Amino acid sequence: MPRTARPRRFLMCRPTHFEVSYAINPWMDPAKPVDTELAVVQWERLYELYLELGHRVDLIDPLPGLPDMVYAANGATVVDGKVLGARFRNAERAAEGPAYLEWFRSQGFTTHDPVHLNEGEGDLLLTGRHLLAGRGFRSDSDGHAEAQEFFGRPVIGLDLVDPRFYHLDTALGVLDTDQVVYYPDAFSAGSRAVLRRLFPDAVLVEETDAEVFGLNLMSDGLNVVLPEAATAVAARLRERGFRPIGMDLSELLKGGGSVKCCTLEIREAA
Repeated sequence: MPRTARPRRFLMCRPTHFEVSYAINPWMDPAKPVDTELAVVQWERLYELYLELGHRVDLIDPLPGLPDMVYAANGATVVDGKVLGARFRNAERAAEGPAYLEWFRSQGFTTHDPVHLNEGEGDLLLTGRHLLAGRGFRSDSDGHAEAQEFFGRPVIGLDLVDPRFYHLDTALGVLDTDQVVYYPDAFSAGSRAVLRRLFPDAVLVEETDAEVFGLNLMSDGLNVVLPEAATAVAARLRERGFRPIGMDLSELLKGGGSVKCCTLEIREAA
């Protein structure tokens, strides 16, 4: 069956204040120089691509002192027009959750202030039937239970075991309602078994493509936007009937994020 692109609505944040001034994941090194102007240029290419593909993109104003606010996917989780705010583990990012939740309130969404840890779509990824939920480094099981109660959708907890892939969206990408791509060794043995049961036809990738954030992607059901360095992932997706589109977000990778990290999907009520 041919793949079909479906228009999406996204929220993004321009990396006006992007820098790496602290290290809260293995990819961040404050000693390495960061070119903020280049980061903005790369981000704008992603933004423009989404518009060219027919998607709607809203923008939230970047706030000084919050260099990671560009990683909009971590700011909240939006399902059926309901918004679960983010509660970050690291103090450096704590103010991002309220900032994103205030934007959604100003737009008239139903919102929920989180009690437990969750880092938005970094660790909560929606498939056709479930919310896949990463834990082990940033989010926790109490946050998963809170998401299930708020959204009324079954949440499947998955244990992440490799600190390089500290969020679920660095280890697994949702391609369509019933199709995912993931790096098996990022997960515990039990979680790999769960993924095999849920997605027996999943696309599996090697470490080399996971290391260039090839799983930190955004798919509209046909077009899959991903880091251009993830050439093997692109080839596998092309074999499955998807249309991979490579992007250079190398500057933003210095903060530990790529395409998906920069993209929060707004799923409105049906």
